Amino acid sequence: MRATIPQQIVIENILLNKIRGRVAYLGSIAATNITNLYYIKPFDDPSGKGYQRPVNQKRSIEFAQYLSKGEEALFTPILLNAGAKWEFSCYESSRPSYGRLICKDKASLMDGQHRVGGIQRYIQETNSDINVPFLAFHNLDEDEEIRLFDAINTKAKGIGSSLSKYLLRDSDELSWVATQLLVRTDSPFYNIGSITGKRNKGRHVTLQNLYRTLTLMFKDPQLDFLRKEEKLDLALFYFWQIENLFSLEWADYKTQRLTHIVCLDALSIAASKLFLTCMKESQKKVDLNIVKKRVKKLKGIEWSKEGPLKYVKGISGSKSLAADLMEQMISG
Repeated sequence: MRATIPQQIVIENILLNKIRGRVAYLGSIAATNITNLYYIKPFDDPSGKGYQRPVNQKRSIEFAQYLSKGEEALFTPILLNAGAKWEFSCYESSRPSYGRLICKDKASLMDGQHRVGGIQRYIQETNSDINVPFLAFHNLDEDEEIRLFDAINTKAKGIGSSLSKYLLRDSDELSWVATQLLVRTDSPFYNIGSITGKRNKGRHVTLQNLYRTLTLMFKDPQLDFLRKEEKLDLALFYFWQIENLFSLEWADYKTQRLTHIVCLDALSIAASKLFLTCMKESQKKVDLNIVKKRVKKLKGIEWSKEGPLKYVKGISGSKSLAADLMEQMISG
């Protein structure tokens, strides 16, 4: 992920301080030099330690327009992690916290990529330069960096609950399961899901949507014994059966309601009860053969937007639909 710079950059008039025991540098740099100072860790980086969402060009354009207002257009410092690649040198021993930074490599841009994008657009369009304030940590490890990014963006302006769940996938079971349902190529949600929470044509189920529906699926305390891998296998198997049974409806979001959130939640609520009826006696294991047979009983359900489910809305609608689905699966 890290990109090197052709030659070291020196930044003058830096203040050194500590934030919760971490060394940090406060200063500013000319916008014309900012491109050579940072790199981005995208959320889908192969290392598994990325976290940044794609740049929203509209937001960058809006920030460039904001800067055109002149001196009244103030903005907050961008946040960087130097990764121990920047060295601080004080000017005088009597003032040990004031000096220069020698930047030998690029820093990870933790917060401010839309501001940086807007700044770059502004200086290109106006052929001018401005100082960009920054706060750079001397060195945060990758997990600290992710946690700080998550805290900043969920507690302050919000990165969106989907990306937040993605960042928590290593510490939260259902976040991990939901992520797997989106990234596995054999998952029914692979081609219709969005990790970052941004919906576009064909991708209408967000990671947060899946997290919520999985919460409903495994809400019953009697399913607490399941490990996260077992929860993933169960969720995959169950939705495989649904997709196979209603392949046309699954692929047609425009005219069918099957993959609308209200119906996915209903299917998960029903699944929670279904799994309990398919438990093998004296064993903590769900019999997948029974699950498959009972899901097949749903064949014939009308999922059309103009059909009987047209007015099913909200969690109350999901619960009501789930009761009907469950009754049909266990009948006979």
